[in-house]
Amino acid sequence: MNIEKLIRPELVTMKGYTPIEPTEVLSQRTELPSSKVIKLDGNENPYGCSPKVYQALATYPYYHNYPDPEQMELRKALEKYTGLGRQHIVCGMGSDELIDLILRLFLKPGDEVINCPPTFGMYPFSTDVCGGRVVDVPRTEDFALDMPGIKKALTRRAKAIFVASPNNPTGDTATEKEIMELVGTGKIVAVDEAYFEFSNVTMANLVPSYPNLIVLRTFSKWAGLAGLRIGYGFFPIEIAGYLMKIKQPYNANAAAQAAVLASLADIEYLRANVTKIVVERERLSGKLKELDWLRPYPSQGNFILCSLSKGKAEETWQQLRKKGIFVRYFDTPRLKDCLRISVGRPEDTDTLVKALKEVKHD
Repeated sequence: MNIEKLIRPELVTMKGYTPIEPTEVLSQRTELPSSKVIKLDGNENPYGCSPKVYQALATYPYYHNYPDPEQMELRKALEKYTGLGRQHIVCGMGSDELIDLILRLFLKPGDEVINCPPTFGMYPFSTDVCGGRVVDVPRTEDFALDMPGIKKALTRRAKAIFVASPNNPTGDTATEKEIMELVGTGKIVAVDEAYFEFSNVTMANLVPSYPNLIVLRTFSKWAGLAGLRIGYGFFPIEIAGYLMKIKQPYNANAAAQAAVLASLADIEYLRANVTKIVVERERLSGKLKELDWLRPYPSQGNFILCSLSKGKAEETWQQLRKKGIFVRYFDTPRLKDCLRISVGRPEDTDTLVKALKEVKHD
């Protein structure tokens, strides 16, 4: 029996998403103890989560019950944190699930989604899974949005436009003028603000005023909860209602909900860590600029994209891996000679820079 004949044909040929691996797996691959692995490939928070999270997870008494499907305490706490009414908020298993839900809600087979590469790989991935068609409008040479190109690409079948701001992996932010221009097209505009806490640039306050504007956030980066998979979004009330209707009933698990509530009760601790990361981002950028074969781009995220001369990116990536230092290498046309380096602790920066100075290029 040929099972492939029963599978949707576009999924048989679809290219999968390339994920990063956790510290314990990297430790096994390199035969190094976990303490010696310097993980700068996932834009994760090197300081981890709030200590209050560990206590909350250890003492939560209701793991034998299903979590609140309406996410009431969670949305109430997020309303207080963000200033936007809870009727606009929906939570998910990371913002990844919310991307998938948005596309499930709006796409019919063959409908189009505007993607602006280089950018976050989940937009085309989820579009493919949901039966849509990805329309790439590449960014300009300096990684700005190609606004005329986006407008030209909009057809009757175009349903949604995804914009990451700060953009992953380039680190730049979209302007309010650009987002408003896109909203004016009448298509669904989803602004992914996964790195908002590092940039403080947001479009969230505009969501209640426009029926087609969505803003996504996550606790993976600034709050150190990547492993618990919890994100949220701001939606026009009508869209929020439909998403609550079509989401898996218990999509935000009990541990993740408890962790978010504990995190939001320890905001000053988390913001202090964000400040440390932003300060270290600027120090790292300065150190990288001292290498004449590497060009760091300005970033408002917790990572820095670097362009390497003469095809050195893959070679450098491999040499760093041998030293137990993991950064992100992209084998795509626009990022062929680029590495993305997550901001770590000061000691991680020092070890990385020392290793980069020792890199040999044949």
